Amino acid sequence: MNLQTQWLTLVWMLASGTLMGIAFDSYRVVSGQLRFPRWSVHLLDLFYWMASALFVFRMLYHVNHGELRFYVFLGLFLGVWIHFLFLSVLTERFVVNLIRIVQRIYRFSVRLIYLILVVPIKWLWKGFRLLLGFLWILIIFLGRVTLFPIWKLLAWAFRPILNALHIPDRLRMSREYVVKLWRQWRGKDQE
Repeated sequence: MNLQTQWLTLVWMLASGTLMGIAFDSYRVVSGQLRFPRWSVHLLDLFYWMASALFVFRMLYHVNHGELRFYVFLGLFLGVWIHFLFLSVLTERFVVNLIRIVQRIYRFSVRLIYLILVVPIKWLWKGFRLLLGFLWILIIFLGRVTLFPIWKLLAWAFRPILNALHIPDRLRMSREYVVKLWRQWRGKDQE
C-alpha cells in the first residue's frame, strides 16, 4: 500500500469517525426527545453500533480494499474526537430544531386535515340533523292539521261504543291503580 492510499484512508476514517459522532449525537438527541421505552434503548444501541461498523468497513473497503491498520483506528478516534470538540453542540442544536420543525409540520398537517375534512363533515351533520328536525316538525304539524278532523269524526262515531263499554272509567281506574303501586314501591304510602 503506497503513501497516498494510506493518507486517503486516514482522511476517510477521519470523515467516518466524524459521521459516527454526528449519527451518535443525533441518535442520543432523538431518543431523549422521543422518550423511547427503556427496553428499546439497548436494541437501538446495538443497531447503531452494527450500522456504524458496517459503514466504517464499507468505507474502508472502498478506500483500501479492507486493509485494517493502526492508522484506521487512529483516524476513527480522531474523527470522533474532532466531532465532540467542535461539532457536537451544533449537531445537537440542529437535531433539536429539526425535531421541532417536524413536530410543527405534523401539528399543522393534523390541524389542516381537521379543518378541511372534519369541520365540514360536522357542519354537514349538524345541517342534516337540523333539516331532519325541521322535516319532523313539519310532518307532525301536517299530521295534526290533517288528522285532527278525522280524529274528531272517529271520536264522534265511536263515542257510543266507548260509553257502553265504560272504557274511559276503566282507563282512569287503571291509572289510579298504577299510581298507587308506584307510590307503595317508592315508599310514599307511609304518610
